[in-house]
Amino acid sequence: MTRFVIDANIIISMLISGKAAYRPLLSLYEFYTSEFSLEEIEKYKPLIFEKSRLNDIEFRNFALFVYSNLTILPNLVVSKEALQKAIQLTHNIDIKDVSYVSLALELDLVLLTRDRVLTTGLRKKGFRKVMLFEDFLSNF
Repeated sequence: MTRFVIDANIIISMLISGKAAYRPLLSLYEFYTSEFSLEEIEKYKPLIFEKSRLNDIEFRNFALFVYSNLTILPNLVVSKEALQKAIQLTHNIDIKDVSYVSLALELDLVLLTRDRVLTTGLRKKGFRKVMLFEDFLSNF
């Protein structure tokens, strides 16, 4: 099974859309995210509920499906080396993304994101294991 690290933006997009199209995607691939994604999602919870087209029961069921197919890893699984490298990579881009980049480095997986600035910035710094989620979906 192919594995990826995803950021909170992707999870938020999934939750807002409630699209059944994400079900096979979540079943076919293994997705990992940082514990930081929970903070980000909590921060945007009112917006997620507001923009979702699902009723409360449908939303909870879909959210349960999404989260049951994600592995949320704590920061303690990331080595100091991966963290330091991620800090260097994200320093002039967006330091908030350090947890996702460090997790991708630690697990040696591709980071999927919707953040074009992050993707471009990381690639300019030589980090190639990053892909826009839209590009990933177009190959799915």
